[in-house]
Amino acid sequence: MDKTADTSVPLHPLLAKRWSPRALDPAATIDDEQFTALFEAARWAPSWGNTQPARFIAARRGESTFDRIHGTLSRGNKSWAGDAAALAIGVAQSINSDGEPMPYGEYGLALAAQNLVLQAVAVGLHAHQMAGFDRDAARVEFSVPDDFEPMVAIAVGDLGNLDDMPERLVEKELRPRVRKPLTDLVFTDSWGTSLF
Repeated sequence: MDKTADTSVPLHPLLAKRWSPRALDPAATIDDEQFTALFEAARWAPSWGNTQPARFIAARRGESTFDRIHGTLSRGNKSWAGDAAALAIGVAQSINSDGEPMPYGEYGLALAAQNLVLQAVAVGLHAHQMAGFDRDAARVEFSVPDDFEPMVAIAVGDLGNLDDMPERLVEKELRPRVRKPLTDLVFTDSWGTSLF
């Protein structure tokens, strides 16, 4: 399924081809190098003052940690994410080593997660980021310290078959990708005055 973004100007293929499928191949695997590269890409994301606030809990399908991550997902995400080749939970440092709030910790995790997603696309995989998981359950299940916050779950895998999916998910998979126009997003002079 090709869901390349319909953009106003050409974008790099990593960006144009990135989307978040739910139909993942339950037979697909991620080899050691691909798996490591996801987190190496995340490690090299920019962060405020090079604080590197992003942490990940991750596993591949067939590993007990994968099942434990899967157990924290919302019911809707559980229905399809078990077919992922790998699952991860992104965790942001919220308190620094001096006991003070970590500036831009969530932003740093977001940048690291996006690097992970784009690395997946670069090797022909797909990633789907999810807010639908139980953050408190993840904290307990993985003994996440109080100065860190579970923020996002991520499924990584290869495209699967729509035939095995519930109709409501098939409809979501087949919907065209849409975004607000640049005129609604980028301003100049004053708020609401479009740059484009």
